[in-house]
Amino acid sequence: MVQWPRAHVAQKADVSEDDLLAFETGAGTLDADADLRLQKVLESGGAVFLPEDEDGGVGVRLKFTAKDVRALDRMENEGGAYGSDDV
Repeated sequence: MVQWPRAHVAQKADVSEDDLLAFETGAGTLDADADLRLQKVLESGGAVFLPEDEDGGVGVRLKFTAKDVRALDRMENEGGAYGSDDV
């Protein structure tokens, strides 16, 4: 959903790529700590985890709309070359 490569997510969540693949495909589970780390990583990428409530079941959606993401991408690329701030 956040469009990050599995290797990137696995590294940031401190889980193996094989364990993450097994989790994604339903062939394996993660322990509670790894599950929480994975959620935090995905939230940092813009995923929002929705709890079950009277209006519906659990779910995941993106924090930003596609229009917002395009605007953020545009702003992130406007800075030009970077350099040291030490004067």
